[in-house]
Amino acid sequence: MKLLVTGADGFIGSHLTEALVRAGHEVRAFVLYNSFGTRGWLDRCATEVAGAFEVFAGDVRDPYGVRAAMQGVEAVLHLAALIAIPYSYHSPDTYVDTNIKGTLNILQAARELGARVIHTSTSEVYGTARFVPITEEHPLQGQSPYAATKIGADQLAMSFWCAFGTPVTIIRPFNTYGPRQSTRAVIPTIITQIAGGARQIKLGALHPTRDFSYVGDTVSGFLAALSAPAAVGQVVNLGSGFEIAVGDVARTIAELMERPLEILADTQRLRPADSEVERLWSDNTRARSLLSWQPSYGELEGFRRGLTETIAWYREPANLTLYRAQEYQL
Repeated sequence: MKLLVTGADGFIGSHLTEALVRAGHEVRAFVLYNSFGTRGWLDRCATEVAGAFEVFAGDVRDPYGVRAAMQGVEAVLHLAALIAIPYSYHSPDTYVDTNIKGTLNILQAARELGARVIHTSTSEVYGTARFVPITEEHPLQGQSPYAATKIGADQLAMSFWCAFGTPVTIIRPFNTYGPRQSTRAVIPTIITQIAGGARQIKLGALHPTRDFSYVGDTVSGFLAALSAPAAVGQVVNLGSGFEIAVGDVARTIAELMERPLEILADTQRLRPADSEVERLWSDNTRARSLLSWQPSYGELEGFRRGLTETIAWYREPANLTLYRAQEYQL
């Protein structure tokens, strides 16, 4: 297929771009324009993939650029978004522009050009779990400006399916982790602090639980959605089906890295009390049935294996030096 990937320069997007190229697809990678001409993680993609995809530099907030990027594609995998929750407290207007208006631009172009949309949601739209495991029917709760804008984007996507028949699938990953993730996320924060030599690491709340999914599993879910016509008009969770508290994640990483660990509370890393999502744990039954997908890194054993691979990547000096390990990143 001829495909467009938005957010291709990011953490998940770059892994997805590589996987699509390896699967034989013709890929156009939509990256955020900048005056340096950099392409995010695609500048460091696997050597056998480099040069095997087309690059389009633009901004999803621009409807004209989006329409130009989508010319001739059969489907768009829409990952471009602002995702850092703390920064959404700081600059919520930018999240409305990128996450909601940007998604609207994708949907409008898809409707006009006849393309299918695989839209990326997030488990944050569920807020603190009212029941577990969380199915796709769980109520949506915007406990941060980020989550609220993703709810808005999801609802727009589904409205285009209901109102215009635009073929839309909403993929809802839980907490994806793996190589290339920024230290705004907790797992890279822990790994880079320890790898940088810290014996005391700074974290926010330790009690919330998350359903961590290795990036390879998330990517395979997107690929499965492309070849699953039954997923059109559906919301599909992608999660490991396993929950673990943040404090236990830190202790597991320290064990795998064979380092002593003392955790210091850092108040600037705490969300406002009513904004903290206390518990996330996915039900991935629908993904198994509609996509014939299942996690390869599920449960505790798979999580430890995914952490081991992730740690190995961050420990490489060329990778570790890309991060300011001791600084808090919004």
